Amino acid sequence: MSQTSALPASDARARRNVIVLVAAQAILGSQLSMVFIVAGLSGQTLAPNPCWATLPITLAVTGSMLSATPLSAVMQRFGRRAGFLLGAVAGAAGAGVCALGLMQGSFALFLAGSLLTGIYMSAQGFYRFAAADTASEAFRPKAISWVMAGGLLSAVIGPQVVKLTAESMVVPFLGTYLAAIGLNLGGMLLFAFLDIPRPAAPALGSPRGRSRSELIRDPRIAVAVICATVAYALMNLVMTSSPLAVVGCGFATSDAADVVTAHVLAMYGPSFFTGHVIARIGAERVMAAGLAILAASGAVALSGVELGHFFGALVLLGIGWNFGFIGATAMLASAHGPEERGRVQGLNDLIVFAGVAAASLASGGLMNCSGGTVEAGWQAVNLAMLPFLVAAGGALIWLALRPKEG
Repeated sequence: MSQTSALPASDARARRNVIVLVAAQAILGSQLSMVFIVAGLSGQTLAPNPCWATLPITLAVTGSMLSATPLSAVMQRFGRRAGFLLGAVAGAAGAGVCALGLMQGSFALFLAGSLLTGIYMSAQGFYRFAAADTASEAFRPKAISWVMAGGLLSAVIGPQVVKLTAESMVVPFLGTYLAAIGLNLGGMLLFAFLDIPRPAAPALGSPRGRSRSELIRDPRIAVAVICATVAYALMNLVMTSSPLAVVGCGFATSDAADVVTAHVLAMYGPSFFTGHVIARIGAERVMAAGLAILAASGAVALSGVELGHFFGALVLLGIGWNFGFIGATAMLASAHGPEERGRVQGLNDLIVFAGVAAASLASGGLMNCSGGTVEAGWQAVNLAMLPFLVAAGGALIWLALRPKEG
């Protein structure tokens, strides 16, 4: 009690908000791993061409990309709670349309539901920014990383729900999407406890901040966006293909779910200390470590297609994403003023999810339509990481070599 009262008022409120957002990440966030496990497999059964198997995931990410800027504007005007509730409603509606598509054997309906699901994905991506809203500068990296750590529970909940529901009905994966509806409807109740003030309307003559074009020309913002995009896109590229590769190499759907569980645990597990590491050595070094670990993931994936190789590659992929993405988020959060929050966060997520959408679309083509075998497709997916890792690493080196301002 005395420890809490000794905290600045902003951090006492921030810690309460972190608890709410961790719970939301765990419950609502669990549908992300569910979607990534079953959407590609569902697409493989519904699509007229196997090269389009990952198109449902691409549509979900596209929906996230298209809704990022409008959702950011909604939150800037009406508050975080309104945006998060909107996202949960869209998640439930999207899962419902996907379920209808599965029942009718309609790939078009399934794609429409996936697109709606993307609105939820976009809203969930703002949880990390909401954690920073009421936090002091010192607490901000820890708040972001703790909220991301809520994904540990989602890493357990989501794949276990898939195991219980994937074959629970005559139509494969129908039960999984019905369960996702319940997660959205139940999870939205958490936002009643969120305590983030609605941003004040700017007074006449008050600072309006930089325009989007000015923001993206800021070197720290530009590099943060580049590294976040590369980390998230490459994670999506490989994770989207991994269930197809695991099952294609003769393992069971439950094995694919276990691999994704290990991956998502690795994505969020380091979050308990990532914020502390950022505070100690800086976001730039943490981002550089993330890129190196992503490269190591590709090396392990290229070394074989036994179940152990899949586990090793996907665990490293998750850790690399964590360092790269949280480091970039922390850098971005410290590079703009409060009046610029809506513009820069919407712009960031628009660019990030554009990259992720391109990666998820490429993933199915590389996996199913290059080389003629599952092994060749899996190699193509992992080799595709290299040029983007080089580009992001080059951006970090450029930032480090720039003359320091002031």
